[in-house]
Amino acid sequence: MTREDILKIVEEQNVNFFRLQFVDIFGFMKNIAIPRSQINKALDGQMMFDGSSIDGFVRINESDMYLKPDYDTFLILPWRKRDRINAARIICDVYKSDGTPFSGCPRVNLKRVLADAKQLGYTMNVGTECEFFLFQEDEKGKLKTETNDVAGYFDVDPEDTGIGCRREIIETLEMMGFEIEASHHEVAEGQHEINFKYADALTAADNTVTFKWVVRSIAAKHGLHATFMPKPVFGINGSGMHTNQSLFNLDGTNAFFDENGPLKLSETAYQYIAGIVKNARAFTAVTNPLVNSYKRLVPGYEAPVYVAWSASNRSAMIRIPASRGLGTRTEVRCPDPSCNPYLAMAMMLNSGLDGVKNQLQAPAPVNVDIFKMTLAEKQAAGIDSLPGSLEEAINVMKESPLAKETLGAHIFEKYIEGKTKEWNAYRTAVTDWEVQNYIKQY
Repeated sequence: MTREDILKIVEEQNVNFFRLQFVDIFGFMKNIAIPRSQINKALDGQMMFDGSSIDGFVRINESDMYLKPDYDTFLILPWRKRDRINAARIICDVYKSDGTPFSGCPRVNLKRVLADAKQLGYTMNVGTECEFFLFQEDEKGKLKTETNDVAGYFDVDPEDTGIGCRREIIETLEMMGFEIEASHHEVAEGQHEINFKYADALTAADNTVTFKWVVRSIAAKHGLHATFMPKPVFGINGSGMHTNQSLFNLDGTNAFFDENGPLKLSETAYQYIAGIVKNARAFTAVTNPLVNSYKRLVPGYEAPVYVAWSASNRSAMIRIPASRGLGTRTEVRCPDPSCNPYLAMAMMLNSGLDGVKNQLQAPAPVNVDIFKMTLAEKQAAGIDSLPGSLEEAINVMKESPLAKETLGAHIFEKYIEGKTKEWNAYRTAVTDWEVQNYIKQY
């Protein structure tokens, strides 16, 4: 899309309001809203904002920053139409006042990592599967963790009372250009999944943050609250973001596919798997970034806990879906939807490429239920576990040269600083569980 294309749509569709969107290092969507009179200034990348007000960006004496729009992300917002006046959004990269890209911008950082991969002869395709819960609100608008249905996996009406909301989410996404492949009720009550077509990694990250925004916006219209919190309710399955990923050669062929290879996987695919296995513990603080993330990553609720791979075994962290040819891919099952997709994709890509560049050998696949293996059996098979807490994940990440190189010094330091504060706040908090279990007894 060009500048002229956007201005033509603005005129024809009567677009009067715009959101210039970007994402901070923790994955939170930010925006500056502008009227139509400022569109030319915005398209020229001249919209300034105070970067010191964004957590993890810059100090107050370095605060002037600019938003440079990516024209291809321009979209009209179907649910924002009022009196035949439309609103639109465009995703931006953050630039410094000297006109150079800001290294603390997650989108800028992912572009850098993708450019390095291209130098090696690869592009990355990604498809994310974001699960979410729909919860009710009380008459005062206060959120309750009560589900709005009693349905289960693949159930339909009348048990799935969230189906109307899910249908409107899908219709909205399709109006915005998403190709929806499937949607269904997930395992837990109130839990849903909508799958959209894979794309290049940058577009996939853009689509993921857009998807989450649309889901929450449409749910609110239905009097529901959509949450991508990994484990909002004790005792039932949490929400994951299974991330399907593949490398493509620059000629458009799938670098993971080999008609004559074992499982029809190429040597590159096996090396990529080896890199993911090697670096999984180091990237977990990014793919699973909350204290709450580690209450999903426990045995018994279908979440992958063990660093292993298999062609079909869903207890392994890495699965190889059955599709071959252009659809040949790895599915990394540990990430959850609270992560910053720009950082998560950068970390997984460089982890896999570590295996490709260093010609690492993938361990043997694990085709049995790992949850039923004894500790001795797992040790004998060389199966490691993902970190058991955010604190452990942070400490592993601190020692990873690959993590620092992938994120860059700015994001690496600010991310660890922010997550350490989060862990310390949790560690020192007195929880309801402690009060209920200790206050009378002691």
